[in-house]
Amino acid sequence: MQKIDLEKYLPKLKPYTELRQQENRFMSIQLVNGNLVKNEKRITSGVSARTFKNGYWGFASNPVVNNETIDEVLNIAKKNADFLASKGDLNLPMHEGKTIAESHDYSTKKKRLSQNQLIEFLNQVDKYIFEKYPNLTSRAIILACVDMEKNLITSHGTTSYLNWPRTNIYIEMTMTNDDGPNSMLESFGGFGHFEDVFESIEDLKSGIDTLYTELSAKNNGIIPTAGTHEVILDASLAGILAHEALGHTVEADFVRIGSIAGDYLNEKVASELITLVDFANSYNGKILPCPIFIDDEGVESKDAWIIKDGILGSYLHNRDSALEFSMENTGNARAWDYSDEPLIRMRNTCILPGSSKLEEMIASIEDGYYFTKTNNGQADSTGEFMFAVTCGYEIKNGKLGRAIKDTTISGKAFDVLASVSMVSDDMKWTPGGFCGKKQMIPTAMGGPAIKCKINVGGQ
Repeated sequence: MQKIDLEKYLPKLKPYTELRQQENRFMSIQLVNGNLVKNEKRITSGVSARTFKNGYWGFASNPVVNNETIDEVLNIAKKNADFLASKGDLNLPMHEGKTIAESHDYSTKKKRLSQNQLIEFLNQVDKYIFEKYPNLTSRAIILACVDMEKNLITSHGTTSYLNWPRTNIYIEMTMTNDDGPNSMLESFGGFGHFEDVFESIEDLKSGIDTLYTELSAKNNGIIPTAGTHEVILDASLAGILAHEALGHTVEADFVRIGSIAGDYLNEKVASELITLVDFANSYNGKILPCPIFIDDEGVESKDAWIIKDGILGSYLHNRDSALEFSMENTGNARAWDYSDEPLIRMRNTCILPGSSKLEEMIASIEDGYYFTKTNNGQADSTGEFMFAVTCGYEIKNGKLGRAIKDTTISGKAFDVLASVSMVSDDMKWTPGGFCGKKQMIPTAMGGPAIKCKINVGGQ
């Protein structure tokens, strides 16, 4: 993106206005059984403005970025705000703002690989799988790269620049037995450009071998017994529980229209072992997979402590909702594309680690399950959820047993969290996810393993 000096437009940002230049870059390469079936690269870019008047926002955008179009979107955004304010009676004040500045460029300093070189890398990965595991029914390898580059200025004089790349390789293997096919998917990579994330296929071999071992066990696995069971949810499932079943219920726009979280502020909603945080950009001194320093409304991003020791203490906000609920705005307004208005979104959502060892947690269960992988899930504003489980094992007499076939878990988020009796002391992040709330946007989920009671699908 050719970065524009937005500060020269500061005198024109009246009344309160946010001016944002943005470019999203995408690349996707896919091999299926060694055949190249997708090779795509695309870019979306443009400029947008959002103007506030008496509680109403006027918005405008344009895919062309130059002095003329920037003046145009500023004028249209102001006209739209004037029009909406003339038809309504909110008459709300604007949030007070302070002048802050952040600039972060995480693009690689290494020489970028060509599209052909990336395809050759994936061919090497495919060759390794094909030669080592010839009994697979099929194999698929997907390279997915997303770069989000944003340049923002507000009437308060706040400026923000963030160039944030993410690279993931997804590998899916399928094996067939007399009962039909069984598949397993794993994601590798995360924050950074390809050149910084993957140096050679050696970086992937150990993970590929583990994926095959898990799939082989699943291919000979059992169907779990349906009902309510004592289980251990590994980090990926604890993470999706934190994001889908809990995180969305505490987004203030959902609270406003009746989310279950609206009834439980400052009340106990989970075991005292549970602390749930939406981190802004770092954890334990390390940059997280989804680093946001200033949100797309020009607000400083801070960590949002949603549940602390089992008590629901906060919601996730944008400027308007923070004013409405009289709460601190921790900078959760994010936009997917230049033509999108910011929405209240999560960033890096997780349950914090506890003090138990995973081995102790497994040993504490006489008859239950250890679930380790998921590939999708859904939840609603009541906190009710259903998630797919694609990898797991039975626990018998405190020891791991046979692998299980695909199943589901379901329940009510607050009920499940209230049943948590142990939380592991480790922390894992799932860096390849997207959230589809009205606009797709990259997010990250994480956590330890948790021991709880949950409904399990099966026979």
